Amino acid sequence: MKIICIGRNYASHIEELKNERPLEPVVFLKPDSAILLKQHPFVIPEFSEDIHHEIELIVKISKVGKYIEPKFAHKYYDEISIGIDFTARDLQAKLKEKGLPWEKAKAFDGSAVIGEFLPKSQFVSLENVTFELKNNNITVQEGNSNKMLWNIDELVSYVSQFFTLKIGDIIFTGTPEGVAAVKSDDVLEGFLEGQKLFRIQVK
Repeated sequence: MKIICIGRNYASHIEELKNERPLEPVVFLKPDSAILLKQHPFVIPEFSEDIHHEIELIVKISKVGKYIEPKFAHKYYDEISIGIDFTARDLQAKLKEKGLPWEKAKAFDGSAVIGEFLPKSQFVSLENVTFELKNNNITVQEGNSNKMLWNIDELVSYVSQFFTLKIGDIIFTGTPEGVAAVKSDDVLEGFLEGQKLFRIQVK
């Protein structure tokens, strides 16, 4: 399986990092080795002193697809969840300065937290879904899918132009504002419509 990530999909996050607003989705990949194993802590890697949390809605692909039209995209996934795209912000800044790819800052081992998946049928509308991240019981990020520049179906359609989507592939749909550094002993908990879907200890 592959992990397809979307960057700069919330205007508020674009503004907080002072990035340029894109004309089309920003896409990057994480390998399957980036997945943080269940019940494992997130260990801050030695190569970074500024690892940021980025809470995101995520989608699991349930059907093989290529060149999917937006109006049919909803048929290619049955479940959604939330996850964290951990980012080595200091390393990313250095790479961006040189015009180099972000993978070392975004795709390292353990950089992808994947929460428990829920059937999309239990949500009234996927275009109005709330989610939040708590750090040590304090809400640090809040998001709503209605603030996305590109909604889930548009993203599924867009990425399928470049990559054949296969069963089990996961799409991270971008993070809202509020990203910040994590430190040892932090406890991160992710909620989708008030339901806790993951709990991560930082070491």
